[in-house]
Amino acid sequence: MSLAARAVTAGSAVAALGAATALANRLGMPRLRAAAGEITEPVTVLIPARNEAGRLPALIADLRAQQGISDLGVVILDDGSTDGTGDAAVAAIGDDERFFLARNDIDPPAGWTGKTAACARLADLASGEDVLIFLDADIRLAPGALAAAVRELRSSRAALACPWPLQLAGSPVEHLVQPLLGWSWASTLPVGLANRLTRPSMAVACGQFLAFDAAAYRELGGHTAVADSVTEDLAIARELRRRGHRTTLVAAGPLARTRMYRGANELAEGYGRWLWSAHGGRTGSLAVGSLAALAFWAPPLAAVFGRGRLRRIGLLGYGAAVTARLLARSTERGGPVEPADVLAALAHPLSVAAYLGLSARSHGARRAGTLRWKGRKV
Repeated sequence: MSLAARAVTAGSAVAALGAATALANRLGMPRLRAAAGEITEPVTVLIPARNEAGRLPALIADLRAQQGISDLGVVILDDGSTDGTGDAAVAAIGDDERFFLARNDIDPPAGWTGKTAACARLADLASGEDVLIFLDADIRLAPGALAAAVRELRSSRAALACPWPLQLAGSPVEHLVQPLLGWSWASTLPVGLANRLTRPSMAVACGQFLAFDAAAYRELGGHTAVADSVTEDLAIARELRRRGHRTTLVAAGPLARTRMYRGANELAEGYGRWLWSAHGGRTGSLAVGSLAALAFWAPPLAAVFGRGRLRRIGLLGYGAAVTARLLARSTERGGPVEPADVLAALAHPLSVAAYLGLSARSHGARRAGTLRWKGRKV
């Protein structure tokens, strides 16, 4: 067998394994579901908000409409915003006494990222709660989403429940890149098994929506334990697991959805902030990138330019990659995929190329010391 044939065969095998894993998750992954009954334990929602005037009011409206929690409080931290976030929040809150708005004008302490410092300050402002729920300003929630998250936290007996929101996309580049977030774990991690174990390497978390048992969060030291992490969501889940706690991942669409970035510039800046830290640094990123190129470029190239058996193997590998993308997207949606999902899945090799380009750019900016996010140096 030639070297090219071996590469195509190996890549197709990796893609097929990913499709099998994505199918298992589509069939068996737990889902966040609204249910009857009132949550009576105290629940506090914590929202770090920096320059979120255009997004925060919609989240506040969603929180005011929440059902099924009798003792709900919301603390919002306007973290040094320059766009009128605080005024927008006041207008959206109105006379709802469950909300408390705080303002921070102090830069993060040395060794802290902006978000971890904001989350720690928010936790200090909360008191008397049994459950802490951290939300990003760009998330949107159905009326029963928070109650469902608390039920998942308690029924799973976990220290942290991670409801994974449906990742929305608007522009073409968003459709190429954003579904990769869900696909990255749906095609590589058997979630049902990972939820039962406490291995840190099997943790998955999305900082847009995190529900903590307050006692476990305080015992850990809260966000102080991950002060310098640019992926604080994953880092705190791993720290909890290292201490013997369980964390659970649950698909939250359609109860929760988010559009993280809007357009190519915001997307590039957002991913640039943290991709340099993925996979343990440059060596890990190079290894993952090489495997991705093998699995998701070699088969489609063989399908186009190969002949005979090599072309057939390439077609199988490409088909497996597309299938995994669609299964992962269906898991996020909690139902059928949409036409845009199909087009994005067919363009999976381009998605991988975009990801690798963003990763290289992030590593380069990190080395040059030019990484910034929302006006702050990373």
